[in-house]
Amino acid sequence: MTPDSELLSHYARTRSEDAFAELVRRHVNLVYSAALRQVNGDAHLAQDVAQNVFTDLARKASLLSRRATLTGWLYTSAHFAAAKIVRTENRRRDREEKFMREPIHESAPELDWGKLRPVLDDAMHELKETDRDAILLRYFENRPCAEVGIKLDLNENAARMRVERALEKLRDILSKRGIATATALASVMSANAVQLAPAGLAATLTTTSIVSAGTGTFTLLKIMTATQLKLGISALVVAGAATALVVQHQTQTNLRAQNESLQQQIAQLKTNNESLSIRLAMAGDSKSLSDKQMNELLKLRGEVGMLRQQTNELGKLRASPALAISNQQQPEVEEFDSHAEQEKVAQFKMNNAKQSVLGMIMYANNNGDQFPSNFDLVAPYLGGDSISVRSNLSQLEIVYQGSLKNIANPGSTIVIRESQPWLYNREWVKVYGFADGHSELHVEPNGDFSAWEQQHLALPPPSQ
Repeated sequence: MTPDSELLSHYARTRSEDAFAELVRRHVNLVYSAALRQVNGDAHLAQDVAQNVFTDLARKASLLSRRATLTGWLYTSAHFAAAKIVRTENRRRDREEKFMREPIHESAPELDWGKLRPVLDDAMHELKETDRDAILLRYFENRPCAEVGIKLDLNENAARMRVERALEKLRDILSKRGIATATALASVMSANAVQLAPAGLAATLTTTSIVSAGTGTFTLLKIMTATQLKLGISALVVAGAATALVVQHQTQTNLRAQNESLQQQIAQLKTNNESLSIRLAMAGDSKSLSDKQMNELLKLRGEVGMLRQQTNELGKLRASPALAISNQQQPEVEEFDSHAEQEKVAQFKMNNAKQSVLGMIMYANNNGDQFPSNFDLVAPYLGGDSISVRSNLSQLEIVYQGSLKNIANPGSTIVIRESQPWLYNREWVKVYGFADGHSELHVEPNGDFSAWEQQHLALPPPSQ
């Protein structure tokens, strides 16, 4: 068997992953078991300790390659790494004032081992390094005295004597701690000191230790992750503050900026509704509603509900004295002087049209893909107070009453429109609702919308 020193020297020269993997395989049980005892049986913390130990081994490969055996160094390194991680964990628990001690589900140990386990590693580190190495090789790794002698550059009898003297010193240290092991110490350590590490841990430790030792990727990744998280939180705070400032100072922005903002909102509405055309096409394959179609209808109802809430908020503006327009004394053309009022009314009308179109689509899905002939049929799908719903619908008119299947391009086919144009940004505008569920605000400087509407109205079926 290739000595540890040769494997480590080979890894130090060539960065051979196979050589390092063999070292991990040989010693992982020793390191994991020592860590497990000192972290009070927490398997996850024990694996973290093992990771730190083998990462340190990879970093110090050149220096440690002159050692005849790595057993003692790994055992001591595990002791200090475990003590450090236990201190860190205790401080964390103290800070958070949480004491979450999960029970360890394991078979009932022998009485001597149950007393010995909590103090064994501290007692081992009171021995000299030569005595500690002798006990580790003989009772932790269960090597015969002849092999212990080879590792320690002694003959078999000298190795046996060193092991016995080291064992006696360990008994004395344990007796001072109130542990009377008598002659059972050797057999108890041989049977219990080293346990099998979890399956796959050696392979994981090999890869991560080499990467961590070579580039510090894991530490850098943690720093980058924390930094990105902080930047993300800061970005959200800044974005929220910017939005609040935009809303707060709407009345102070110039007319061009408001118009660009509205166009961006319109573009966003188009983007949000691109998927609706696909859903409509799928919904038209059957006269009866399937479970999938029912789910789509529920999604549409949820979208209508959100739009209704937004429309109600904007509707409060239209109900204010500055913007109120009586149904009995409604002027032929609506005009609003304040730029802020214009933008809010535009948003109100866009939401109202979109909500109405979605209601028509839900009606069609329940009635053989046939669009409604009047808004009284649509009102039940919109929810809310019937008076307010009909008041919002009173400014719209239906321009398509046929089948949804007959519309070749739902995204550019008008199904509803405003009955009267109104002035926005000193230009004539009307709001339109399209067969795919989105709404648009169209501008005609001269107030003549007929040519544009003809381009976006549904063509009659070929039989007509």
